[in-house]
Amino acid sequence: MKVLIKKAHIISSGSPFHGQVKDILIVDGTIEKIADNIAENAEEIIVNDRLHVSIGWMDVFAHFTDPGFEHKEIIQTGAAAAAAGGFTDVMILPNSMPTVSSKAQVAYVIQKASELPVRIYPIASITKNTEGKELAEMYDMHSSGAIAFSDGIQTVQSPGVLLKALQYVIPVDAVIIQVPDDKSISVHGIMNEGIVSTRLGLPGKPAMAEELMIARDIELLKYTNSKLHITGVTTRKGIDLIEKAKSAGLRLTASVTPFHAFFCDEDMEDYDTNLKVNPPLRSREDMMAVRASISDGTIDCLASHHIPQHWDDKTCEFEYAKNGMIGLESLFGVVNQFATDLTNLISKLTTAPRAIFNIEIPQIKEGAIACLTLFDPEEEYVFSLEMIRSKSHNSPFIGKLLKGKVIGIINKNKIVINPS
Repeated sequence: MKVLIKKAHIISSGSPFHGQVKDILIVDGTIEKIADNIAENAEEIIVNDRLHVSIGWMDVFAHFTDPGFEHKEIIQTGAAAAAAGGFTDVMILPNSMPTVSSKAQVAYVIQKASELPVRIYPIASITKNTEGKELAEMYDMHSSGAIAFSDGIQTVQSPGVLLKALQYVIPVDAVIIQVPDDKSISVHGIMNEGIVSTRLGLPGKPAMAEELMIARDIELLKYTNSKLHITGVTTRKGIDLIEKAKSAGLRLTASVTPFHAFFCDEDMEDYDTNLKVNPPLRSREDMMAVRASISDGTIDCLASHHIPQHWDDKTCEFEYAKNGMIGLESLFGVVNQFATDLTNLISKLTTAPRAIFNIEIPQIKEGAIACLTLFDPEEEYVFSLEMIRSKSHNSPFIGKLLKGKVIGIINKNKIVINPS
């Protein structure tokens, strides 16, 4: 199959064509030619007035709920959502049923995703059944293809267990991923503790529940000299703690979500259950700190925290609604509004996550395998239900004005183009 991309603005700091406008000819999944003007017949010709091309985007924290919760998402629909959002590579959580706590479950994910246009990387659990008690067979799962280790939405609460896990992954040079949440603090809290939670009459969870966990995990990392990635950071103090630890030379990386940069607890006045997430939406000051971190060097990459929930789990009283929102399709249109430099933003979606998790970085050059995301960073549009490819529709961004539209992806000798 031949694909011809016309007049594309190339955004790829590792490419000799970075910042240039070129035609790109792809033949059978390989970039055959990059030039000013390519006159070639092709089955697919892609033209757009503001067409930009980068290497494929990567998400480091998404939940495809397969197997066990197929009414929310399956690997195929999760991959479709990822492709619609511009992602060629996605790391998925172990919180399925059964959990990804054995090499058989790792193999299940890899095999089921093998023919899809999006590469799916299973994150294996740190503990058996993500219960936080006993280490899972981490070495076997790593040998079978697990890219990293995390208990996903179930943060490891025991410092002793996490200490052992950090030590265990050192020989294989793997990364532990943690969501910062001390569940022993305000165990019944369902939104950020503050003036807004008091006014709404909802039990609050203080920022301290996150910040103490970050501080604890940094101390464990310092002791072990292992690798740790903290995802879903939501507070200014948490970001400051991470910045200091990185300055001290610790092998610490971090990611933030698009929704913690877009919303704060003040947006919950209408009790929209799609805004019930964990860690919760914080104060306006914290939200602005998350926005700033997207453009500075503190936060390494972005994470969708794509958590699909069934209609029944969101169409109910706020107290009983489950945490999470989908986010793959809307991520770029959200964060692109807050980025001060497009090249820096694209690096947080491409080279940075791959560097953290030891994945080969694709290239935009002749002879390279095509792994590309096509997008228009200037187009403004209203995000709609019709744009969602996920099996679940729990998104608070429906009806919101976003900036930056994904045109499609080319990956694994497959092409996915979004409807215009």
